[in-house]
Amino acid sequence: MELPLSFSNNPYNINFSEKSKIEKPLSIINGERIYLGENSFIGKSGWLGVYATDSIAKDSFIKIEKDVYIGNFCCITAIDRVEIGEGTLISEHFYASDHTHGFDPSIDVIPAKQKLESKGIITIGNRCFIGFRVSILPGVTLGNHCVVGAHSTVTHNFPDYSMIAGSPAKLIKTYSFDEKKWINAESI
Repeated sequence: MELPLSFSNNPYNINFSEKSKIEKPLSIINGERIYLGENSFIGKSGWLGVYATDSIAKDSFIKIEKDVYIGNFCCITAIDRVEIGEGTLISEHFYASDHTHGFDPSIDVIPAKQKLESKGIITIGNRCFIGFRVSILPGVTLGNHCVVGAHSTVTHNFPDYSMIAGSPAKLIKTYSFDEKKWINAESI
């Protein structure tokens, strides 16, 4: 895996290209495990965190490829891996996490203090467009050139050239290269 350059004046130790920008304020946990590609942008009040656990290998990370735009108020957290492909555009209030807090009611420990559990890596393909207030849940792979409608909750995988929306998100259209347009899923 080829990693971007690190800034020497970077107080968060994030690995990023000097042509990228992250607006403040922001919250960064384990910045040395976060990679931001060239010409990428993360808006203000973002939260990016990679958390160590006993069950996950030390090679956990968040990787955001080149030419990615992520709007204000994002929350991207990982104990395993979250990857966002090149040229992807993500609107405000985006959420993606590959884990959950454990919830064992038989022990006398509040959920926030229970062990984090990996539920599967998240992979978002190249040149996707993700609308306002979208949540991508653990274990999801989005193909390249996907469109995700505003306020959607993505709970399972979708292939390249899918247009999805809803909570949970469902396939509504796919791109037809023969017709050179998006066609309704019912027509397939």
